[in-house]
Order: sequence, then C-alpha cells, then structure tokens
Amino acid sequence: MKSKSLAPRVLLAGAALVGAGLWALAPRSREDRERQNVMSMPDVFYAHRGLHDAGSGLTKQYRKTDDDYIELARRMARKAGYGVGPENDERPIAPENSLAAFAAACEAGYGIELDLQLTADNKVVVVHDPDLLRVAGCPLRIADLTYDELRHIPLFPNPSVYGDAKAETLSQAELEAEKIMPLPQQSQYQHVPLFSDVLKVVAGRVPMIVEYKFEGNEWGARQKLLMESGDALLRGYDGPYVVESFNPLAMRWYRQNHPEVFRGQLAQPSGFTGKSIENAVAWLAGKLGFNWISRPDFVAYDWSGGHSLPLRLVRALGVVPVAWTPRSAEELQHCGRDFDYFIFESFVPQKD
Repeated sequence: MKSKSLAPRVLLAGAALVGAGLWALAPRSREDRERQNVMSMPDVFYAHRGLHDAGSGLTKQYRKTDDDYIELARRMARKAGYGVGPENDERPIAPENSLAAFAAACEAGYGIELDLQLTADNKVVVVHDPDLLRVAGCPLRIADLTYDELRHIPLFPNPSVYGDAKAETLSQAELEAEKIMPLPQQSQYQHVPLFSDVLKVVAGRVPMIVEYKFEGNEWGARQKLLMESGDALLRGYDGPYVVESFNPLAMRWYRQNHPEVFRGQLAQPSGFTGKSIENAVAWLAGKLGFNWISRPDFVAYDWSGGHSLPLRLVRALGVVPVAWTPRSAEELQHCGRDFDYFIFESFVPQKD
C-alpha cells in the first residue's frame, strides 16, 4: 500500500519540477508584447561588429570564404567615403566595430550587431573586448581610458595586410612612450568610436542589435550607468533596434524601465564541472536558466547549439531564436532550420 500511495506524490513532485523548469525558461508572453506594442526584429542578416576587413572571425579556418567578404567590406567602406587612397593599399580601412565597418554594412544593406562599454570618463563607446590588445596591440583597458585617449589609439595600426583577426602587439618602447599616443599619419585611421557617432553614421538606414557588454556578473552603479547612458542615446535615435546582453540583469533593467523595447538574452553552451560557483553559473546560463530574470523576447545563441534541448524548449514557448555567429555558408546551412535570424561574419550570406 505504501508504494501505491507514494506514486501520486512522486508524479506530483515531478510535474511541479517540470512546471518550475518551464516557468524559469519562459520568454515574455505574447500578450505582454502586444500590450506594450513591442516592435519585432527586422528580417535581415546582421553583420557581426559591422562589415569589416580586420578583426573578429578573420582566421585561417575561414580563409576560403574570407576573400569575398573582405572585398565587399572594403568596397562598401570606400563607397561610403572611408579608406581614401590607392586601391592597392593593403592596410585595413574598416576594422571591426568602427565607423567605417558600420558604414560598409549600411551600404551593403545588412543589419548591424555591436557592443557598448563605458570609458573612464563615462562616455558610451562601441568596442567588444575589455582591453585593446587584440584590436590595437595595446593592453590598456577601456575602463581606464578617456574617450580622448581612445581616439588617439588606431585600430589595427600595423598589420602588413588586411584580413587579420588580431593586431600586432605594440613594442615595449611604443607602450612606454606615453599613454596618449600621437595621432597617426594615416588620414582616415579608425579608432574606438562613440556610440553617438555610430548612430549618426547608421542614421536609421539598417536595424541594429545593441549588446550591453559587461565583465563577469557584477552589477552595480557603473553597470546601471551604462544601461542608462546607452538607452538615453537610443531613445533619441530614430531607427530600428533591439537590445541584448549575456547578463540577465541588463535585460531585467529593460524589462522594468522600457518594456516596449524588444530584448534578448545572449547565451552559449557551457560544460558543468562543479568546481566553482562561476562554472555553475555559466552552465546554468547556457541552459537559459536565468530567463526568469530577463523574460526575453529573443535568445541569441551559439549557432552550433541549435539542436540543444533548452533552445528547442524556449522556441516552443515562443522565443525568437537568433544565431551567432555562423562564419561560412556551411555553418549557416547547418543552423538554418533551428534559427530565425542570423548574426554573421567572414562570408557573404545569400538569401534562399
């Protein structure tokens, strides 16, 4: 008799666990989107950090497809008025997250994905990494530099050819010379731009995916200031955009302050070792276990994880799936059935 009476309790407990899990994963409801009159994501391909000829994704692994992509980026950047000089000049003219790369994407008709951070003097700038080592060969951190200092540091200043994923590291003499480097002679070199200048360049011509970029899981006054400052610029901007972040607290900020904005949770699969709290948090985030905080409209997920159970579940629950970052036609085809939108780089995508 005991086993018979125990069975319903086990079933109820299991059902409760399943219900709790689905509640945690669930996106914003369709009713809430309709009530807030939320605009959805425009249906275009989104160029990762702009259409660029130096930076993210341009590696030996994708060299077969890089050429057409880089040629398009350079041609569109020149069409937009950047990189004035001889056609055979092999210096980068449109490095990642630069005004030239964003202008090139606009000329080609692609949407744009970009990253926001704060400088030491609380200016909102567009840059991905916490420091400048990969994109400028300089180890100085964005949070330690003023915007005036940043604009003196050229992106990808010294590669012999374009198409590089990483800038050459500056010499010790160059690093020790002075914190504020002299303006280089190249007439149209690119540097980390102000977000306000990016908005002027894009000017509503193509939609944007705007990522609020943070280090770790810290959430305090500086993180809130980035949210407030970035949003203030967007609210004065007349053009289509959506917002996203790996940090669910950033999307909770939008949930609480501006629910009319289409918001997204960034995530990627992570293995569980159980050796640290950080690992456990990363694993749970990869399983979309913090959706209850952000209640996203879309989930931007690593393109290779389209078949994962969490993503299939949230799609069934009504989330819009966005893939980052396929870097070849083969990768796009592989993930095409699992996602509705795509953030791409390193190749020129074709509509079916």
